Amino acid sequence: MTEAVLSLKNVGKKFGKEEALKSVTLEVKKGDIYGLIGRNGAGKTTIMKLITGLSEQTSGEIVLLGKNKRTREYSSVLQRIGSVIEAPAAYNKLSAYENMKIICIQKGIHDLSVIEEALTFVNLADTKKKKFKNFSLGMKQRLGIAMALVSNPDFLILDEPINGLDPIAIIEFREIIERINREKNTTILISSHILTELYHVSTRFGFIHEGQMVQELTKAEFDASNTEAIVVKIDDVNKAAMLLKEKIGDTFEVVAQDEIHIFTEKQSVREINMLLAANGVLVDYIGKKENSLENYYTNLVSSLKEEV
Repeated sequence: MTEAVLSLKNVGKKFGKEEALKSVTLEVKKGDIYGLIGRNGAGKTTIMKLITGLSEQTSGEIVLLGKNKRTREYSSVLQRIGSVIEAPAAYNKLSAYENMKIICIQKGIHDLSVIEEALTFVNLADTKKKKFKNFSLGMKQRLGIAMALVSNPDFLILDEPINGLDPIAIIEFREIIERINREKNTTILISSHILTELYHVSTRFGFIHEGQMVQELTKAEFDASNTEAIVVKIDDVNKAAMLLKEKIGDTFEVVAQDEIHIFTEKQSVREINMLLAANGVLVDYIGKKENSLENYYTNLVSSLKEEV
C-alpha cells in the first residue's frame, strides 16, 4: 500500500467568525501529482498555508511526512518540502543566480552547484545578469520552482503556478512539473483554476467547495466515470433509440425526452447524424460531450446546491 506523504483529518480554520475550512479530510500519497480544485476563496491557499506552517488550523490533524503538526518534529520535516504560494518571493534588482544564492544561505546549503542545476532544470540557466524585475511572468514562476527545488524536496506545494501564463509558457511549465515528479521522485500538491492543465498533469484530484472537501478520486477513476459521448437532441427519442439499438447495440443512454448520449468510438458524429437523418429522425443538435474537469466540477457543485 502506497504511503501517505500528507494527510489532513477533519481540519478546520476560522478567521474570526468566518469558517474558511470545514472539517477537511484529504490524503496525498507518495508519487502523486495531486490537483486541488476549487473556485477562488474555496480554501485551496488556506490549506497550503496550514501545511507549510504559515498559518495554524483551528481544529483537526495535519500529518506531513509522518510527523504531526502539533509536535516539535514538524519543523524538521518542513525542511524536506518546497513551496511556491501566491507568488515567488525574489528581489527585483537581483539576477536569478543571486536570488538563488540567498535561498541557499537561508537554507544552510553550502554547495552552490545546486543553483546551476536547478536553473538548468527550469530552463533559466541562460538568464545571466538579467534582473528579476525584467523577467516575464513565466520566468518568474520558473524561478520560484527553482528556489523550491534547491533543497531537493520530497514534497512540492504549488499554488496557482500557471495563473496568467500564455499557452506556450503553460505547456513548458507542465513539462517541468511532470519531470520533477518523474525524475526527482517528488510528490506534488498543485492548485489551478485552469482545469484542463490540471487534468494533463495530475494523477489524483481533490474537489473543494466553500471550505469543504467534496470528493477525492484518481485520474483513472475520473476517466472511467466520465466517458466521452456523442450528444444527440432529436424530435423522436423512441424512434431514435430503436434505430440505434438495431444499428449499434446498447452503447447509448436516453437522458431526457429529447436527448440521447451515445458511447462509441466506432461511429463518428457525422456517421450518427447521417444514420438518424437517413431514417427520418430530425436532429436538433449533435456534438461531443468532452471528458472535462470543468464539466465534472460544475456538475458536482450543482448537485450540492440541489441537496441543500
